[in-house]
Amino acid sequence: MNSGILQAFQRELTCPICMNYFIDPVTIDCGHSFCRPCFYLNWQDFPILTQCFECIKTTQHRNLKTNIRLKKMASLARKASLWLFLSSEEQMCGTHRETKKMFCDVDKSLLCLLCSGSQEHQDHRHCPIEWAAEEHRENLLKKMQSLWEKACENHRNLNMETTRTRYWKDYVNVRLEAIRAEYQKMPTFHHEEEKHNLEMLKKKGKDIFHQLHLSKAKMAHRREILRGMYEELKKMCHKPDVELLQGFGDILHRSESVLLHMPQPLNLELSAGPITGLRDRLNQFRVDIILHPDEANSHIFQYGDLRTICIGCDHQNAPHTTATPTSFLAWGAQTFTSGKYYWEVYVGDSWNWAFGVCNKYWKENNQNDNIYGEEGLFSLACVKNDIQFSLFTTSPLALQYVPRPTSHVGLFLDCEAGTVSFVDVNQSSLIYTIPNCSFSPPLRPIFCCIHL
Repeated sequence: MNSGILQAFQRELTCPICMNYFIDPVTIDCGHSFCRPCFYLNWQDFPILTQCFECIKTTQHRNLKTNIRLKKMASLARKASLWLFLSSEEQMCGTHRETKKMFCDVDKSLLCLLCSGSQEHQDHRHCPIEWAAEEHRENLLKKMQSLWEKACENHRNLNMETTRTRYWKDYVNVRLEAIRAEYQKMPTFHHEEEKHNLEMLKKKGKDIFHQLHLSKAKMAHRREILRGMYEELKKMCHKPDVELLQGFGDILHRSESVLLHMPQPLNLELSAGPITGLRDRLNQFRVDIILHPDEANSHIFQYGDLRTICIGCDHQNAPHTTATPTSFLAWGAQTFTSGKYYWEVYVGDSWNWAFGVCNKYWKENNQNDNIYGEEGLFSLACVKNDIQFSLFTTSPLALQYVPRPTSHVGLFLDCEAGTVSFVDVNQSSLIYTIPNCSFSPPLRPIFCCIHL
């Protein structure tokens, strides 16, 4: 073959980043191809949109599929290089004067076919060199994929801990101000209790802040370990076949150990002490909420920032408005335009539930379809994510780092002040007060649950 044509052919099978034959090649939107590991390592901090290394065009960085045709051609090119290496005089068997085509998996030596059947090697595992090399390379690629998935998970967790650390002091201050405001509403001023609860909350807030910094440091350290191991596997993958086979060693075992003991995000709980007399004060505004039977419906809340959230309760606690409901959404029969109102909901030990109040606009725009958006919805919701529970409030959407209530939750609506407060009845503690609500009356209670 003409040397110019051969060089052009080799260039088409060479990754422009590492300048080696492709391993697990991917072709991006603009048509350029790269080794998957090279692509990942060069754009690991840009998970959605990236620029092509060749043409600088913006491209998607998700669900990249292996270019099978390019992978096969690169494999053929490596085989050609291997056979060129084995055909040299130095690689001929000194005993039988035959090409060494076999690889002994026990002593990592290259053998000719006759030597592989000798008494010395008859109990050893042998296979053709190119087969052994491709098998080892594929094992490396599988391990690299596992490493990369863990690296991405660690990256997401690190971003989460970084964000939570950045806003943690503000969150603690908001909690302190909300609890201080509740004490100011009490008929009897519990000065010592207030001072004790606020000091305990400050101390817990500082402890958690310190824990968040430690968690970040562990994840940052793990990120470097994962990247280093990934680069070592990538380097091994790119070695010529014979070097790969003879230098493989315990690299898979070492990479497996790196995947153990991955640091996880902290389960943050900033619990506050009980406020004596809280429920007694709120009971002055107690109302009984009646569900409107004609408006019960089956829905699913969806918020882009929190994935798909199925709000719900255990089957035995679900209202009996439909036959064997899987999900349930209903509005209260009452409407509120002014005044102060308080009611309670029993959530028990269930999860995936929500309740609150909404205005007419929100209700009319979310009656028949899936529920998107939170404008006009003032609610508290509980979501189970893997083994952890998350509480969040809407308007604005905000996570609440308090223990999950496991009995009654109270809602206090103050139309004049423009606030909606949620309390853990059993603990006599404030969960959160949504301030500065733009109500646009009339307001109606809303209940949502799903049986899992």
